[in-house]
Amino acid sequence: MDPFSDLIGLLRPHAAVSKPITGRGRWGACYRAYGAPGFAIVLEGTCFLQFDEEAPIRLAAGDFILIPSTPAFSLFSHAEAERLPREPTDQPVRHGEAEGEADFRMLGGGFQIDPVNAGLLLALLPGIIHIRADEGEGDRLKRIIALIMEESVADRPGREPVVERLLEVMLVEALRWGGGMDAGPVTSGMLRSMRDPSLARVLRAMHADVRARWTVEGLAKLAGMSRSAFAVRFAEALGMTPIDYLAQWRMALARDALSRGDISLERLAGDIGYESASAFSTAFRRHNGCSPREFGRSAGS
Repeated sequence: MDPFSDLIGLLRPHAAVSKPITGRGRWGACYRAYGAPGFAIVLEGTCFLQFDEEAPIRLAAGDFILIPSTPAFSLFSHAEAERLPREPTDQPVRHGEAEGEADFRMLGGGFQIDPVNAGLLLALLPGIIHIRADEGEGDRLKRIIALIMEESVADRPGREPVVERLLEVMLVEALRWGGGMDAGPVTSGMLRSMRDPSLARVLRAMHADVRARWTVEGLAKLAGMSRSAFAVRFAEALGMTPIDYLAQWRMALARDALSRGDISLERLAGDIGYESASAFSTAFRRHNGCSPREFGRSAGS
């Protein structure tokens, strides 16, 4: 599998929530951070989305937003509108005037991911993916989200696995666009690295054979670059050295395996590229602050 597929495989997105969000007149709301991934697509009208002290983002009909880890944010119709505190809910939301036809409509929701590796995996994505309607991807995502909403409210056999698969499709579609060569700028993370043919080639090789004894020199050769130039470009794109990335990915695979059931340390160590269970246990404790067995018991409780 390619690195994106590996990433989604460990995230295990599930339990989609889709709800209509409407508004009329002047309105504003602020929400505390809740960490879980969220998405929204504007169906009618415009609004503004703002995170902390950052500049507001104007959202128009057809715009799609994917936030891998949702921080505190405000949503409002006008800059001067009062922003009232609200709690996240899985129920329909109405902003502003309670009576009358809504002049703003949005489909919003979220999904759950496996918490075992959420920190590392979300760190590999940009803080926000914003696909504007005029960039040609809004309609495709709107159809996917419409199916998610339809399945979420229908009482059909097999509803839950269908929702999970549709959610995975939505994630892949958003990431596919974000990683495309014609997409807007992404400052850091796996999306940026996958746009770079040299770095993409290296990431695919590391993910394809995580047990290999990769070196910076060997990876640089694979990228077709000098050692120093490769190291700088990799760090700029992913925020860590190639060897640190490999170690982090090995630890992510280890945490996933330990959380899913009983596996011998000898087998796990060999599967992810360590010479012995002892070497793996030492590395695991250094990265996670506990032994593999302690982690497995905690994740399974």
